[in-house]
Amino acid sequence: MRIYTRKGDTGTTGLLFGGDRVSKADLRTDAYGTTDEAVSALGLARASIGAETDRVESRLADLILRLQRELFVVGAELATHPDRRDRLTDGTTRVTEAMIAALETQIDELEALVDQPTEFVLPGESVTGAALDLARTTIRRAERRSVALAAAGGLPDSHVLPYLNRLADLVFVMARVADGGFRALRE
Repeated sequence: MRIYTRKGDTGTTGLLFGGDRVSKADLRTDAYGTTDEAVSALGLARASIGAETDRVESRLADLILRLQRELFVVGAELATHPDRRDRLTDGTTRVTEAMIAALETQIDELEALVDQPTEFVLPGESVTGAALDLARTTIRRAERRSVALAAAGGLPDSHVLPYLNRLADLVFVMARVADGGFRALRE
């Protein structure tokens, strides 16, 4: 099988579970494409941690990997036409309330261990923190694209919006941890 099919040469793409082809500029395509960018940005953060990690960095790397996989769930739901939503599977191709609750638990755990900034954050205290801040802003863009899709009726009965909102919050806290949080655990 070749990587190229030539089907997208006209500016269209296929959705998950079939159906008519849609424009690559479609709200849905833009939303799941931006989610894919977020997966890559998180990959950059994970790669910046490297192989020589301490306990905290290892925990961040594991969490990043989990979030990358969960963003594939988000992308699958976004890449499915509303007429085919009955084919989605909770936690595999559809975001669940439990996924959101798990993000909230993780935020609470990390927030308890790191001092939150009292002013605007300038990314760049650490490579991993900067990469996580890039991922966070990409997630916020995916959220905005998904809001537009939802407003157009393209995400009926979905948990994608609260998931992306919570995910961006979590990645913000993770960036602060990467920038020097968890001092008590490192000592």
